[in-house]
Amino acid sequence: MLFPTHVLAGYVVGYERRLPPVPAAAGAALPDLIDKPLAILGIIEIYHSVGHSALVLSAALPVVLFGRAWLAVWLGWASHLVLDVAHMVVNARPGDAVFLLWPVVVRESSLGLAPVSFVDHYLWTPGFFLEFPIWIAFGYVVRRQYAAGDPPMPGS
Repeated sequence: MLFPTHVLAGYVVGYERRLPPVPAAAGAALPDLIDKPLAILGIIEIYHSVGHSALVLSAALPVVLFGRAWLAVWLGWASHLVLDVAHMVVNARPGDAVFLLWPVVVRESSLGLAPVSFVDHYLWTPGFFLEFPIWIAFGYVVRRQYAAGDPPMPGS
């Protein structure tokens, strides 16, 4: 999934779970904010490592004990991993989902593309079309918020 879709999905997850949606959106951005710079800088050779690991996510589970905002961050992060796996399955690359087991299992992506090249490749794939329901759900949530007199606000 493309980065903005993760942020939107995290926001929707937070809102629908009656958690602060902005921290959920931030949590959904977290895996890419961690892993993409590490790969671009050459520190790690793959784009799905620390931030995309279900093992690391599981280890971070105790942070939810610190309050609703932390639960929202954690759920947003989890939504990112779920969407990445769905993207790989839809685009006939289910074997790439082993990134969830990093660092126990390390496998380079079958694409191995830099972010800009990946976007060029991604356009018009089945995963690209999978994103439409996410954008529609986001529009629905925002519309519901405004209809309820609860417009989205930073830090809400």
